[in-house]
Amino acid sequence: MAQPKKKQETKDPTVAEIVVRCLEEEGTKYVFGIPGEENLEFMQALKDSSIRVITTRHEQGAAFMADMHGRLTGKAGVCFSTLGPGATNLITGVADANSDGAPLIAITAQVHTSRLHSTTHQYLDLTNLFAPITKRSKIILHPETANEAIRIAFKYAQREKPGATHVTIPPDVAGMTVTNKAAQLPMAPIPSAPKQAARARVDEAIRLINKSKRPVILAGHSAVRARASKALTLVAEELNIPVINTMMAKGIVPRSLPQHCGTVGIGPHKDYQNKILDEADLIISVGYDIVELAPNKWNNADRSRPIIHLDTKPAHINNSYQATVQVVGDIGETLMKVYRGCETKKDQPRVLKLQEKWKKEHASYLDDASWPPKPQRILADVRRVMGEGDILVSDVGAHKMWIGRQYECDEPNTCIISNGFASMGLGVPGAFAAKLLNPDKRVLTITGDGGFMMNNQEMETAKREGVPFVAMIWNDSSYGLIKWHQENRFGEHNFVDFTNPDYVKMAESMGCKGYRITKPEEIIPTLEKAFEETVPVIIDCPVDYSGNTAHTKRLIEGYDKL
Repeated sequence: MAQPKKKQETKDPTVAEIVVRCLEEEGTKYVFGIPGEENLEFMQALKDSSIRVITTRHEQGAAFMADMHGRLTGKAGVCFSTLGPGATNLITGVADANSDGAPLIAITAQVHTSRLHSTTHQYLDLTNLFAPITKRSKIILHPETANEAIRIAFKYAQREKPGATHVTIPPDVAGMTVTNKAAQLPMAPIPSAPKQAARARVDEAIRLINKSKRPVILAGHSAVRARASKALTLVAEELNIPVINTMMAKGIVPRSLPQHCGTVGIGPHKDYQNKILDEADLIISVGYDIVELAPNKWNNADRSRPIIHLDTKPAHINNSYQATVQVVGDIGETLMKVYRGCETKKDQPRVLKLQEKWKKEHASYLDDASWPPKPQRILADVRRVMGEGDILVSDVGAHKMWIGRQYECDEPNTCIISNGFASMGLGVPGAFAAKLLNPDKRVLTITGDGGFMMNNQEMETAKREGVPFVAMIWNDSSYGLIKWHQENRFGEHNFVDFTNPDYVKMAESMGCKGYRITKPEEIIPTLEKAFEETVPVIIDCPVDYSGNTAHTKRLIEGYDKL
């Protein structure tokens, strides 16, 4: 007689397995990091998941990749590390995401719970260490709380203003089984409905705009996160109001828009955009965050000019930024409400004149034949090669100042600049993540030789993972931005020069492709060839920064004559 089949027992999952299930429930497709002794359970749980693990060469690279993922998608990028030095290596990238408003989850290991109370090998109080650079930092100590901890981490990371959160898991906890059936289930993400702006505040904003003769829109990164580009473009075009953007809001209105007036916040000096802001009788601040550009760098000192603060969050408290009216709510929807109540403005002759001078100056470098090439010439050629939806990722350095000033965009998130925390070393890992997420777009990072050498090891990661972006190094054998500041202040520079390796050979040693620019007319064809390669590419491009201080002097001395 046949024996009845025994009911197959279902094994209770471990905490590590629950964490991975929760990541899957949140829609996580990639995690970036380096395995270690204390996160073995987590790595084992990832093995059979739907999540692609990107093993990086440095934890900072992993954090920058997660940072870029969050910035481009609005969904939290996830990075991980072991305890101690692995966790501390994440810190710069985590802080960058938190400051720049990019949702990120950092998952670190920790020592065994039996050692938390004592001084022990590789122990740091990671919960408190990460607290100042995240929106929330917690440790999982009880198996039944793992699903709650991960859901809360995503909630805080993705809630406006987005940023970083941190979860640390001791190895003994990671291996514990979760017997509570409710605690075994991932908690479903619940989208929050955007807040509606108060009608009275909208009406006050309409009154101020209709009363003004020289209004100017100052657009910031919050408007990019809110996907308010189309609404802002419509308002600017139909109401005929000039738009100036911050570095992180490049492309919020297309460069072809007649009301587009460029980027503010380039260096300590004042430029054409500052003059337009200085002469405005009303500032309409749309998604502006003071972390990116201090208000005393563009606002008048006596605060006599009215400001409309239009954002998803109330304004920061700052002596130089006190709004006349705060219109808090969904940015795109609020802009449309304002638009429907406003009258179209007449042309502002001074703005048109300044626009013409600014564009004429930019165009003067299109075919500059000097060698080494000036930043303006390189960027003019880069713009010719890059399509409207292609992505330029800027590292931090002197080149960032020129990208901010010269490189104009057609769409948001097609020129990525870190200008909250402004971390050197973002370029290579950031471009990797951008290309990973956008395989059909051209992705270029422009990086200085200083920033490139901080995370150049991730070129190997890109080769191994089959992610072919292009890294263009502006080579001047110096920390060029600091040199620029030193020469402006002291008339000389010190301690900023160094030597560089052969970048072409470096590329080849990693299985990548290397090119070197030897004359200006090679820039465009070299970029075109680089984008045809199926492996990552390094382009060594000499740059002439000798005109930086002269540029600053010209702006300072000629500002009143603009």
